Amino acid sequence: MQTIEMKKSVPVVGAYDVVICGGGPAGFIAAIAAAREGAKTALIEQYGFLGGMATAGLVAPISVFSYNNALVIGGIPWEFIKRLEEMGGALIEQPLHNIAFDPELYKLCAQRMVLEAGVDLYMHSYLTGCVRKDGRITHVTIENKNGAEAIEGKVFIDCTGDADLANMAEVPMQPMNGEPLQPLSYYFCLDGVDTDSELLQCMHHNRQGVNCHCEPVRAKMLELSKIMEMPTFGGPWFCTLLRDGCVTVNTTRTPGNACDNRNFTKAECKLREDIFTLAKILRDNFEEFKNCRVSYAATQAGVRETRRIVGLHTITAQEYLTAYEYEDSISRGCHPIDIHSNNVYEQSVHFLEKPAYVPYRALVPVNQPNLLVAGRCLSADRQAFASLRVQASAMGAGQAAGVAAAMSAQQAIEVKDVNVAALRDNLRQKGTVI
Repeated sequence: MQTIEMKKSVPVVGAYDVVICGGGPAGFIAAIAAAREGAKTALIEQYGFLGGMATAGLVAPISVFSYNNALVIGGIPWEFIKRLEEMGGALIEQPLHNIAFDPELYKLCAQRMVLEAGVDLYMHSYLTGCVRKDGRITHVTIENKNGAEAIEGKVFIDCTGDADLANMAEVPMQPMNGEPLQPLSYYFCLDGVDTDSELLQCMHHNRQGVNCHCEPVRAKMLELSKIMEMPTFGGPWFCTLLRDGCVTVNTTRTPGNACDNRNFTKAECKLREDIFTLAKILRDNFEEFKNCRVSYAATQAGVRETRRIVGLHTITAQEYLTAYEYEDSISRGCHPIDIHSNNVYEQSVHFLEKPAYVPYRALVPVNQPNLLVAGRCLSADRQAFASLRVQASAMGAGQAAGVAAAMSAQQAIEVKDVNVAALRDNLRQKGTVI
């Protein structure tokens, strides 16, 4: 492959205690947490809004905050949900506390909380690299309409979902052992739907221990797949947009790697075609959808799985399923272990007997003194990750990472040396359930 060599001077546009890359569920919560601890905090986001897979991917509902009607993810994440509810932007589904939401109000609520905390936002900015000295990350580089810029930090948090910063810093990643990535899914919105019908009550994700896909629609689609050409689909799962006649749809799926630009582009092009094909199948075969139309497709395809770091501890399926309580537990998880197939209509779902725990060490890369991760790229095996990848779990880990990063920066210590007992006390005082 032909290469070119480029050299340029990049202005340093800010210096911070904590720099967070990625403004999704883990990232914006981490930024609020760090800033509230008194750390000068920056948050970098590639889109012009916060929320990540929730708002760019329309991934709904926000799963899952409670188990047996007892809150499992509290603190700043639950504060965000309650504020969103007060704005008319959230429906809290009992007993799981799955959250149906209005994506535009989600963006606004997240933005308000981040700015109220005093976080500096770098929106429309794409992470392009990092600078390291003596094993530490000193700067990250971004590109935006201002050109190339650098941001200096004492501690960094990778909340990119795809472990982009960790990968740039040469953090080792969990092996896939030849297993395929879970599929991509392109969420879309339909209007003109009869949301008052009994069939569409499946849009309320309020049944513990039950897969909340729409069983009658699924059965009919499986029948149709035997007599007509149909894209591979999952579910389908429908979720209310808090407006009569409107639902989000999670059904498309295709193999794809969101960390490979050309592969991801090809997969999204296929999925966009599939959106309209599957919407027509719904319209032609179900009375409740006879007047529906695609009103909006997500900004990007939803990503279930890419890179995961090797941390000081890797959460195993055995630990997760037995709810092993670590000495350094800093967050929880209660979503089922949920592994989707990317070439058939099936998924593997294993419901937990009790909520699991997340240790701080799973957020700490093995070889980076001033880097933490939160969200989809934490250190877990494939089975444990298949539960922890969801938004509420990402938010819980994000709060812990934000507080820990502030402590590391303020005390001038490595992230692995943060006093975990003090971290846990801090989190408890702020309503975290650990």
